[in-house]
Amino acid sequence: MKKILLVLLVLTVSISLFAEDGYRLWLRYDELPVNPITNGYRSFLKGWIVEGNSPTINAAASELKNGLGGLLGADVKNVNSISSDGIVIAAKFKSSKLLSGLNLAEKLKPAGDDGYLISTQAVNGKNVIIITANEDIGVLYGVFSFLRMLQTNEHINYLDIVSAPKIKLRLLNHWDNLDRFVERGYAGISIWDWHRLPWYIDPRYTDYARANASVGINGTVLTNVNANAFVLTPQYLEKVKAIADVLRPYGIKVYLTARFSAPVEIGKLKTADPLDKDVQQWWKDKVKEIYSYIPDFGGFLVKANSEGQPGPQNYGRTHTDGANMLADALKPYNGIVMWRAFVYDNIPEDRAKLAYKEFKPLDGTFRDNVLIQVKNGPLDFQPREPFHPLFGAMPATPLMMEFQITQEYLGNATHLVYLGTLYKECLDADTYAKGEGSQVAKVIDGSLEGHELTGIAGVSNIGNERNWTGHLFGQANWYVFGRLAWDINLNADQVADEWIRMTFTNDNEVVSSIKEMMMESRENTVNYMTPIGLHHIMGWDKHYGPGPWVKDKSRADWTAVYYHQADSAGIGFDRTASGSNALGQYYKPVDDFFSSLETCPDEYLLWFHHLSWDYKMKSGKTLWDEICYHYNSGVEGVIKMQSTWNSLREKIDNEEFNHVSMLLNIQLNEARWWRNSCLLYFQSFSKRPFPADIEQPEGSLEYYESMQFPYAPGI
Repeated sequence: MKKILLVLLVLTVSISLFAEDGYRLWLRYDELPVNPITNGYRSFLKGWIVEGNSPTINAAASELKNGLGGLLGADVKNVNSISSDGIVIAAKFKSSKLLSGLNLAEKLKPAGDDGYLISTQAVNGKNVIIITANEDIGVLYGVFSFLRMLQTNEHINYLDIVSAPKIKLRLLNHWDNLDRFVERGYAGISIWDWHRLPWYIDPRYTDYARANASVGINGTVLTNVNANAFVLTPQYLEKVKAIADVLRPYGIKVYLTARFSAPVEIGKLKTADPLDKDVQQWWKDKVKEIYSYIPDFGGFLVKANSEGQPGPQNYGRTHTDGANMLADALKPYNGIVMWRAFVYDNIPEDRAKLAYKEFKPLDGTFRDNVLIQVKNGPLDFQPREPFHPLFGAMPATPLMMEFQITQEYLGNATHLVYLGTLYKECLDADTYAKGEGSQVAKVIDGSLEGHELTGIAGVSNIGNERNWTGHLFGQANWYVFGRLAWDINLNADQVADEWIRMTFTNDNEVVSSIKEMMMESRENTVNYMTPIGLHHIMGWDKHYGPGPWVKDKSRADWTAVYYHQADSAGIGFDRTASGSNALGQYYKPVDDFFSSLETCPDEYLLWFHHLSWDYKMKSGKTLWDEICYHYNSGVEGVIKMQSTWNSLREKIDNEEFNHVSMLLNIQLNEARWWRNSCLLYFQSFSKRPFPADIEQPEGSLEYYESMQFPYAPGI
C-alpha cells in the first residue's frame, strides 16, 4: 500500500512540475508535433552557427540553441562548419567570415539599424538559412523571427525576408511606484524589486527582456507617470543602472519619468521655473549624472500640469518651455523627451477638447528631440473612443501614440478582451490631414509629414504574478502591441493567429475557435459596458464596475452624468456645432461624417449626439430598445466565449484551461452586473419597458448603487 501511495505522489509531483502556468509567455519551445511541415524542418535543419561575440550576439546564440533544441529535438546541434545543407547561420553581415562572399549588402540597406534579413542562400555549395543584419540587435530580432516561423508552422523553403521596424521608439510604460505598487496594475506588484536592487538581480528581468525583444520592443519607462523625484537620486540611479545592464543586450533602453518639481524636492532650489537659469543648470547636471551611470539612457517621460502633477504652467510657462528645457539637457547625449498631452487641469467646457486646445497652438515650437505623447482617444482609454483630434493637427511636431495594454476600463485583468482590434481601429482611422489616406498610422510612423523621430508607447500590465499579466489572454495584448509597434500594417487577426499558435497549439480547429473568441471579445465588452458611444460610466475612482449614477464629485468631468447626460428627453453628449463643437477640432470630412446622423456610425452615436429615447436607429429600433439589445448581446457574447472555451477542455493544458475558465465565469457575472445596473439606471430616465425578448435585468437599481469595492486593485 505504501508503494502505491509513493507512486501516486511521484506522479502528482511530476504532473504539477510540468503544468503550464503561463510564465513562458509565447516563447514556448516545446517539441513540435509530427506533421508534414515539421517533418520538413527536422529533415532539413541540421545544425546552427552563430558568429560574433558580444552580449547581444551571445543572447541570439542562446535563443537559437534553446529554440531549435526545444522545437526540433536534440539533433540540431551547434556546428563549426557548413558541412551539409540545412545549417542556420546567424551573424552581423559586415563582420562575418562565412557571409563575406555573399552579395547581401544591397538587400540589407532597407533593414537599417534594427532590421534583419532571413534568406536561403548557397554557401560553400550547401543550401543554408542566413539570419543577418547590419547591427547585432538585428541579428537577435531575426533569430526571434525565425523561431516564430517554426513555432507557427510556416514554410521555410526559399526564404527571402527583409524586415525593419516602421517606428523608431517602441516602448512600454510602467506605471510602477518605488514601493512596488502598480497604478492601474492588475497582475501583482512591480517586477522591479527596488529594495533589493542593485545587489539582487531577479532572473525575471532577463525573461522580461527576452519577451520584449522577441516582438521588437526597444525601450521601457521604469516608473510611474505620477512621478517620484527620488528615482533621480544616486541611491536609485545605481538601481536603475543594474536593470539597464540586464536589458541592454536585448536592445532595450531604459527611460525614467521626470517629476517637474524635482529641482525643489531633491535639489533644494526655491523654484522649478523652466526659464530660471539655476533650474536649467540643475537639470543639465542631473542628466550628466544619469548618463554617468547609464551611458545609453533613453530620456524622460513627463506628465505635467495634469491631475495635480507639477509642470511649467505652475510658473506661468508653457508646455514648450518645460519640454525644451529638458530636451536641451538631454541633447548632448542623444536623449529624448516624451511630453504627455494628457492634460485637463483647467475646468473644461468639454474635457475631450482640452489637449487639442493646449497643444495645437504650440505646433512647431518644440526641440527636435521632443515627442508629444498622445493617447489614442481624446478622453481616457475608454472601451471605444474616436481617434484623438491631435493626430494630423500638429504637422510640424512628431506625435507619439500612447495605447493602454493594461485593462483599466476593460474589466481589469479578469475580462478576456483582445486589444488588437482596438489598436487597429485607431491606427486605420483616416484623419484627412492631407486629404483621404492620412491615417493615424501614417502620423505616428512619420510618413505623413516626413518625421524621422517616431514613437509608440503601451501602458503595461506586467506584474510579478507567474503569468505576468494576471489574465493569460492579457499576454496577447502585450504581444500584439509589440508586433504592431514593429509593423504597424499587420492586422489584428494575423497577430492573434501567431500568438495562439505560439502559446497553445497549431491545431487549426483550436486556433480558429480561440481566434474567433479573441476577435469578438472587445466588441462584446463594449456592448455590455459602453454601447453606441456611451463612455466614462464606470465606478468611481478605481474604475471598477459600472457607475452611470456617479455625480457630485469635486470636478464635473470626474462623474459619469457629465458624459452620458441622460435625462427624460434622451441621452448622449452633443459634440456637434450645436453642442460643445469638439467635432470642430477634426478636419472637415471627419467633422461632417460624425456630425450627420445619416453617416455617423452607431458605434459613436452617443459620443457625438444627444438623442431622444425614441430616436429611430438604422436598424429600425428605437434608441432605447437598441441600447437594451446591445447590453444584452454583450452578455450573450461572453456566454458564447465560455461555450467555445469549454469545448476545448481536452486540447488545452489543464492549468491554463481552468485559469481562463474561472475568469470567464467572473466576466459573465460582471457582464450581467454591467447590463442590469446600467439598464435599470437608464430606464429611470427613459420610463420605457425592456424588450420582452432579452434577459430581463435582475435586482433593483438601489442594490447596484449601494455596492462598494474599497479594496479593488489598481489605485
